Amino acid sequence: MPNVGDMNGKAALVTGAASGLGRATALALARAGADLCLVDLNAAGLAESARQVGELGRRAHIHAADLGLPGQCGAAVAAAIAAFGQLDALCNVAGIIIFAHSPEMPAADWDRTLAVNLSAPFFLCQAAIPHLLARNGAIVNVTSAAAFIGEAYVAAYCASKAGLTQMTKALAMEFINQPIRINAVAPGGMMTPMGGTIRLPEGADRALIKRFTPLRGLVEVDDVAELIAFLASDAARGYHGACINIDNGITAG
Repeated sequence: MPNVGDMNGKAALVTGAASGLGRATALALARAGADLCLVDLNAAGLAESARQVGELGRRAHIHAADLGLPGQCGAAVAAAIAAFGQLDALCNVAGIIIFAHSPEMPAADWDRTLAVNLSAPFFLCQAAIPHLLARNGAIVNVTSAAAFIGEAYVAAYCASKAGLTQMTKALAMEFINQPIRINAVAPGGMMTPMGGTIRLPEGADRALIKRFTPLRGLVEVDDVAELIAFLASDAARGYHGACINIDNGITAG
């Protein structure tokens, strides 16, 4: 695992923090010494994440929000500033995936996928960047192996994650001469609550789905969380505009 830098005296905002990779990321940052603003739609899950952060001796502020609504992205950043007076890292972990036969995918599902997976990270970055510049801070976006390989029945998800990958690089170039680091991680399949809610469309060809199942198995959630926390810390000072694949080789060929 990466050697996460000292985050004592720093504050981080983590989206999707009620469970899964978001909670694991929050705990990795807390172990490194950061205080956390935890953001998710699931208020009960946020409370449990905050409890676990508190057990590690760090402060946690919870903020329930639907990040698919642009105005709530700015409000989440404002909540972090109100709670801690600063923001040193933004970790955009929240995401959704909806399987569908593309000709039958409802417009609402397409729009919701792009709103949560692509637009929300942009609006969170937009609100956070002025504060991060003041602190020589960092942004870490969670994209996916699906940004690099075509996956059947998830056209919206692939499009949103490919867009997020390129958005990360575009922002990195825009701020190449300013004191902020902007990077992404691209996990492969993980065993998370989001994965447990996947429902395949009727008549889906399972052989096509198996094509994007890694031969080495699923990625460990804690390994991805540690990588995110590393990129959020000063230990990753040499990283800017990078998208690091952590997918057990699924994108290798």
